[in-house]
Amino acid sequence: MSRVPALDGQVVLVTGAGSGIGAAGAMELARRGAIPVLLDCDADTLEATAALIGRDTLVQRCDVTDAAACEAAVAAILSRHGRLDAVWANAGIASFGPLAHTDPQAWQRVIDVNVMGVFNTVRAALPAILRQRGYVLVTASAASFAHPPAMSAYAASKAAVEAMCNAWRIELAAHGVAVGVIHASWVATALVGEGAMHPGFERLRATMPAILNREVAPEAAARIMVDGIARRQRRIWVPGWVRMLHWLRPVLHTPLGERELMRAAPDIERFYLEGLQTHGRLASSFGPREHQRAMSRQNESAPD
Repeated sequence: MSRVPALDGQVVLVTGAGSGIGAAGAMELARRGAIPVLLDCDADTLEATAALIGRDTLVQRCDVTDAAACEAAVAAILSRHGRLDAVWANAGIASFGPLAHTDPQAWQRVIDVNVMGVFNTVRAALPAILRQRGYVLVTASAASFAHPPAMSAYAASKAAVEAMCNAWRIELAAHGVAVGVIHASWVATALVGEGAMHPGFERLRATMPAILNREVAPEAAARIMVDGIARRQRRIWVPGWVRMLHWLRPVLHTPLGERELMRAAPDIERFYLEGLQTHGRLASSFGPREHQRAMSRQNESAPD
């Protein structure tokens, strides 16, 4: 492959930058001379990532489901840096549970963050990106075309953002703006780690061959993703074999492709129902971090 272009001085907005892929990506961008701007809904992790980067890194606490907050964050970026060369809509969450039992609030929140959050982020950044003839990148997943049971909200959200990027790529090409989408398999982040706490999630992963179950370190994933930003790639595969899975997407949801998942589905439901009796619906549908956020939102909205 050709030499990776330099990123020196380019201003890149990264959402979900407090942890996981976003944090690793922001640090990799800084290492290569770019100027990352960090957005996240968690102030503590955001500040911790910024401290690792140093250089008076601009941070903005922002819930991407709030369109006005996204617009304010972009205004702050332009006030500080005067430009925005790329936007990386990376913030995302997951919920888990069969349709009949999952918490509707959890299902809706995944769509709000993963779909509307991407829309809000990119829409707010777009005027500045257009001026720079820049780059839009969205973190999707292999789940955009491989749709596992008990993860319908996550799969639907990632399929949606892939479709959004495909449409935006065509719309924005004449304006000199490139659009990319990341298709990642398992990256060793807190999101995946929290999933491992749920027996149903582990049963789901057990349906996959060992090679498809390997986790990529966030730092290794970030190097691939930042290469993609530098090259303004249409699609970024993490790891590379995900490209082959994408080519095989027509067979993933044939009877043969779904056979092992069909066998696992009753076990997944049973494990979920066992957890439901112990922990309740919301805690069974969300991992610990997002459950805590949900409880905080409920407390804030409760009448005095």
